[in-house]
Amino acid sequence: MQSLPTPALLLGLALTVSSAGADWTEFRGPTGQGRADTAKLPLEFGLKKNLSWRQAIAGAGWSSPVISKDRIYLTAAVPTEPEGRQSLRALCMDAATGREIWNTEVFAKATSRVHGKNSQASPTPIIEDGRVYVHFGHQGSACLDLAGKVQWRNDRFAYLPRHGNGGSPLIVGDALCFSCDGENDPFVLALNKHTGEQLWRTPRQTGATRKFSFSTPLLITVAGKQQIISPGSGAVCAYDPKDGREIWRAGYGEGYSVIPRPVYGHGLLFLSSGYDKPVLLAIRADGKGDVTDTHVAWTLTKQAPHTPSALLVGNELYVVSDGGVASCLDAKTGQVHWQERVGGNHSASPIHANGRIYFFSEEGNVSVVEAGRVFRVLAQNPLGERTLASCAVTGDALIVRTAGHLYRFEAKP
Repeated sequence: MQSLPTPALLLGLALTVSSAGADWTEFRGPTGQGRADTAKLPLEFGLKKNLSWRQAIAGAGWSSPVISKDRIYLTAAVPTEPEGRQSLRALCMDAATGREIWNTEVFAKATSRVHGKNSQASPTPIIEDGRVYVHFGHQGSACLDLAGKVQWRNDRFAYLPRHGNGGSPLIVGDALCFSCDGENDPFVLALNKHTGEQLWRTPRQTGATRKFSFSTPLLITVAGKQQIISPGSGAVCAYDPKDGREIWRAGYGEGYSVIPRPVYGHGLLFLSSGYDKPVLLAIRADGKGDVTDTHVAWTLTKQAPHTPSALLVGNELYVVSDGGVASCLDAKTGQVHWQERVGGNHSASPIHANGRIYFFSEEGNVSVVEAGRVFRVLAQNPLGERTLASCAVTGDALIVRTAGHLYRFEAKP
């Protein structure tokens, strides 16, 4: 392969955001919520503009890239012989050049059926304390050191998937947490991040007919106590990180195949209820027990997203529907400031940098919109390749994964 030259949290009203030099160590960055506020990302970019390098990636995968200490980590699935088998791999690349540093097989598995918009390697890795944790849904999780050597594997929590794997893991203390929402008997699981052994397992019982979902949990702190927020079919639940005990839940009927990661600020959680008719909900996070009737502050039913996560910047909440209609709302009240079409279909979650919102379409077009209560498109950047993965940021550079390549874009002096 040849290069082409050319844990902080949002707590209430106090927003801790990533700096231009912060590592991008998990899905949606150091806050888990798509914020790179001080990064001076390029406004215009593509194959002929502000491209530092492009690197081909073998195999397939929609896991988002993560970055630590000038290295990029991601996962991919590579078909192997005999037919019907695959090598599930972790990759490390040099962030400055795109050069591959190591490429390690984590699991060798039979190929499972996935949705046409999914892959065999969709969950995003997470990095902490010199370790890279990779997750392949029902096919297993593993820990590697930064030299690419596997420290432990665990594929003993198998469950019957629907449409493949999806949600990414979260680290809380010694626990690696993720949802296991398959065809039946869904549960949330925590593994010991040092050994891979199970710490706790909490069943989900919501009454939703279709049990499968793919959301990534978010860690928040309310009144000095941590909560793991994990949406699933029929309800979003808050869990105690120590033992998995359910703290509260808010129901949303038969909503299923829930994908977006929640975001948090102003004492509110913002999340979508899934298919078939998605509802964007704002839920106060200070409840106990079933808070469905008491803690839902507001809802949005028109152009709510199925797949992309929301983005909270100050008092404004930004979302984009799967059909390409973006919205800006007042985060506290749900009032719609604007709702406009940015085009294409959308699965990737948007990011904010330097007063701009970046929306990535599945068709490979990046719409850059001015952050604020007035809709203004600043640029349209066609990449020419399909992309469903959310991007990453390192310094003032944008790292984008497409169907066949990884790109680094940054403004040239």
